[in-house]
Amino acid sequence: MANSSVVPRTAPIAIAPKPSNFNPRSRHGTPGINDVYAGGMNGNDSGDSDTPSSGSFLCAFCMRRKIKCVMSEDDDSSCVSCQANGVECSLNQSPQPLKRKLARDFVDDSGRGSPGRHDNRRLRQEAFSLSSTAASSSLIEDMANFGGPALLKRTLGLQNDRFSQYIGPTTDFEPSLINLSPFDPQDESLLARGTLRKVSDQDTFLLLPDSTAPHYDRQIEDVDEIERLVSPNGRNLIDLYFDVVHPSFPIIQKEVFLEKYERSYREFSPPLLAAVYLLAINWWDQSEDLSSQPRPNVKELERLMRSSLADAMWRPKLSTVQAGLLLSQRPEGDQWAPTAQLVAIAQELGLHLDCSHWKIPLWEKGLRKRLAWALYMQDKWGALVHGRPSHIFGSNWIVQPLLPGDFPEADYDEEDAEERLEIERGRTLFVQMVQLSQILAEILDTFYTLQAMQNVTNAGAQGIHLVLSLAKPIQLKLKEWYSSIPAVIRMDSSLSAMSSARLSSIGHIHLAYFATEITLHRRIIRSLAADEQAVDFYLLQICRSAAKARLISAMDFVNRLTPNHLRAFWYFASKTNFALIGTFGSLLWATSPGREEADWYQRRLAEYRWTLSVSSKPGEGKGLTMFAMGMLDISTGLLKKLPEKPELSRSGSTVEMDAGRRQSLLSMSMSGMRMEFQSGMASGDVSGAVSPGSQSDDSSDEMYETFAPTSGMASMRD
Repeated sequence: MANSSVVPRTAPIAIAPKPSNFNPRSRHGTPGINDVYAGGMNGNDSGDSDTPSSGSFLCAFCMRRKIKCVMSEDDDSSCVSCQANGVECSLNQSPQPLKRKLARDFVDDSGRGSPGRHDNRRLRQEAFSLSSTAASSSLIEDMANFGGPALLKRTLGLQNDRFSQYIGPTTDFEPSLINLSPFDPQDESLLARGTLRKVSDQDTFLLLPDSTAPHYDRQIEDVDEIERLVSPNGRNLIDLYFDVVHPSFPIIQKEVFLEKYERSYREFSPPLLAAVYLLAINWWDQSEDLSSQPRPNVKELERLMRSSLADAMWRPKLSTVQAGLLLSQRPEGDQWAPTAQLVAIAQELGLHLDCSHWKIPLWEKGLRKRLAWALYMQDKWGALVHGRPSHIFGSNWIVQPLLPGDFPEADYDEEDAEERLEIERGRTLFVQMVQLSQILAEILDTFYTLQAMQNVTNAGAQGIHLVLSLAKPIQLKLKEWYSSIPAVIRMDSSLSAMSSARLSSIGHIHLAYFATEITLHRRIIRSLAADEQAVDFYLLQICRSAAKARLISAMDFVNRLTPNHLRAFWYFASKTNFALIGTFGSLLWATSPGREEADWYQRRLAEYRWTLSVSSKPGEGKGLTMFAMGMLDISTGLLKKLPEKPELSRSGSTVEMDAGRRQSLLSMSMSGMRMEFQSGMASGDVSGAVSPGSQSDDSSDEMYETFAPTSGMASMRD
């Protein structure tokens, strides 16, 4: 990313014998901070006999938590876990209260670090407290910048004075030569071009000083101006962000963010601070503290955010990806080109890699995984709503699935049961959304790549059978995903309505599910319409009946949304997902074989537009559903130019008369839906006719089993 004028190229790396791996324990007889990360704090025993641990002596705190008890380097009567959590260790006969020290306690008034011998001991104690997922990152960042013990410089993507670049296997850095370079005990090797940082046997980064990047000198000026624009409401906006957005979109380390803000807003990267403010302003009118005050200059704030984000891309850090993802969640904030930039920055930072065994703190591993999967969702849903090829491919993506330990433990007050439930619900939603996005990615790869669409075209009259054979396993995955949704994020769950005063963000994942279903069935209906004369009548009826069931369920879902759903945080793709329901209805209207069915879709789309008009989300300018209304108006306007469709009398249809027994069975399986067709009920009244979990409709299984034989399809696909 840096040009030659910024980072000059140098002579080749000097080859030297590879030194033996440094082991902090062999030098001090005590575990280094990485040993705590790898074993002491997560319960994984390294198996080394010289690892200090309580052995048969297990303190009460570690016993309750069922974690390994590791003795402190400086205090033989107190374990690391108790020090990290600020509790008295039961192994200590004379326990002393442990007061957490912030980095500012070790910096003199002039801003220069001057830790003495006693201070270094306290710094080492603080290092151990950072080994849990919930630990604060800001302490490591601070100490890495004022000359504390080199062993504490463990962060990779969040140092205040340096940024990292992943060294790939084909660059001018030869991996085998890198391995021959001498690395110090901190896994760093200083070169004329920069500092090599080895995080694993396979993965190495180049660390460069921020000061070498363009416009670095504008950082303080930008962050001061950003804070001035929202003053004196900065803290209120931050609280609003963590209350509304953060629970279901946990890409920021809350404890770290709040701790840094309490010290100084200047510790933040300007684009990240501006992005948090910009997103929180959407709920300005819903805050009692803010609603009576004039809003900040949003246009100027957004200008500063975008310009400072462009500057930050020259020295990318994890905060750069955070800022870009948050900017994309704003109304009108999602654009396809910035998504491509974010993917490139993430690859620069190594977010596409498996960081499970890297020599970085556990909390950074969890943050990296959450950011990586948030970016994955941004890319896949962006590809859907923009109709573009995805930038992330499975062959270059080895990020491990999210686990409970990848989320910080200190995001909520343990004594506040409602807040704890809200955070846990948000994390469940985030994980489930990642899984749904993986199914969406499979649909896009299977049906909507240029090659995939050409394969169907080449199949000719057998194209619909090819589509159905490919759709069947994906439909089963969707069915399994929906049936296994945890109760806490189900629309009909009593837990989701526990507090009438709290906003609920679960709506966007259900909408995303319907958009995924629609994306699959759009391809089926489109294949049917390509050559209706060559398609078997029964196949046509069953496929259209299954599609109609999906449309009814999706419209019913939108009709059942409450103000607490609509005023909550919605994922960036939601406005287009609302529009896709109308687009799908328009497609079914356009491809209806007769006037009666076309008229039915026309009525239902009119009802859907009315539902959208009363569901506009306050606080976002044009509103959440206004975009969908506009697209629906465009679609229905185009449909007025359709040729007049013929009337199809059920009693007079020769095909149906010949169909007889088969059509009767189909009618029985779809009886609930047909009752709704005849009565013309409002969309809110169809929940009894078709379940919101539309995969339970038997027509889908019949469609795939009867008309999607797998024999011969593989060769056609290839």
